[in-house]
Amino acid sequence: MKKFILLILKSIWVIIGLIVIYIIFGFLIPYIEVPAKVVQEPKNITAYILTNGVHTDLVVPIKSAEIDWSKEIPIENTISKSTNFKYLSIGWGDKGFYLDTPTWADLKFSTAFKAAFWLNESAMHCTFYEKMTEGKDCKKIMLTHNQYLALIHFIQSKFDHDQNGKTILIKTNAVYGKNDSFYDAKGSYSFLNTCNTWANNGLIVAGQKAAFWTPSDFGIFQHYK
Repeated sequence: MKKFILLILKSIWVIIGLIVIYIIFGFLIPYIEVPAKVVQEPKNITAYILTNGVHTDLVVPIKSAEIDWSKEIPIENTISKSTNFKYLSIGWGDKGFYLDTPTWADLKFSTAFKAAFWLNESAMHCTFYEKMTEGKDCKKIMLTHNQYLALIHFIQSKFDHDQNGKTILIKTNAVYGKNDSFYDAKGSYSFLNTCNTWANNGLIVAGQKAAFWTPSDFGIFQHYK
């Protein structure tokens, strides 16, 4: 019995130790910057990174010479169905967090546990905006034609598609407002691969400044002060 109790205590301390190591690495590693790639092409495409204080979205123009996002993410799937939008914010994350946790007060241990250990499905959260306002939570990035094409491919590859190649709308009342919608996505969220990790990887693919790795929005935005 005593050995069993000691084993439990040791296991608890190991878990605590791993959590402490994760927090330390999650704070320090993001300081390692992946520099923006030097390019000769003109940077004439305006995009943004946007955080709500928890996770980071990639914001792209709805229509450009490269793509019309409204054909892949129909505005009709939002409550407002407005046609005055110019930008589309796209985030990837845990489906349970998105749909079952509208506020931190609604967070359940089971949801957090499944999200941390690859046990939940993932989803894309797409929000339409009329304009973007730069600030601490919103930073502008300028892309070349080829950089934007790379970012487009990165984003598209994370969406699940039906047999006709269409994005799959998640029919739910758990939307955050009148201008957003959810879609099925590929991959599994975890403490090593968060919504912010995904956005950070998108910046790297697009040749922008980014953290070497980050689980938090802080790790991204500290490089855009």
